Amino acid sequence: MTAGLPEPVRHGDLRVSHDEREAVVERLNTAAAEGRIDLGELDVRLELALNAKTYADLAPLTADLPPDVPLNQEPLVLKGGMHGESRTGRWEVPGRITVYGGMGSVKLDFTQTDCRLPEIQIEAQGQMGGITIIIPDGWAAETSRMDSGLGGFTNKTTPQRLPRTPLVRLTGSGGAGGVVIRHPNSWERRKQRRLQER
Repeated sequence: MTAGLPEPVRHGDLRVSHDEREAVVERLNTAAAEGRIDLGELDVRLELALNAKTYADLAPLTADLPPDVPLNQEPLVLKGGMHGESRTGRWEVPGRITVYGGMGSVKLDFTQTDCRLPEIQIEAQGQMGGITIIIPDGWAAETSRMDSGLGGFTNKTTPQRLPRTPLVRLTGSGGAGGVVIRHPNSWERRKQRRLQER
């Protein structure tokens, strides 16, 4: 360990934000409305959620509840193959996505989607072609479980997360082609403005 640098922190020990506490509160209220937990349990869990400091404090409060993603919703699997693959424009975003860069690369663009999920889990395997993931401003990414691989991993996103936007949990490996997650660049922003003006 280098002198002066803090020890690595496990994910469960990381501090949670107000938005993440509110997301758990919302999920608990929904579970109570569905009859999954009674009002006594709800009060106890809400108190714990509002006072949670870390992910380890929050996780047990919803561990026995079904995932927000509909059980019949299949994960999206994209493969770059030889000629590449992309998912852009308006498309339905599932809670789980697996991406293989293949030889031709994959582009995953969320900027025109209307996604109301609290969380999106993406497994990205860069392979030879690499993967580019573009998320809107206001979305945040959790990337501590990404492995750089030979091609590297680059996170160009900002940590600021707007209320009621998804948290993108990214896992996997950069492979030989690399994986990049970022917000739109200036050219893409101009293109979006032109589309909105039509």
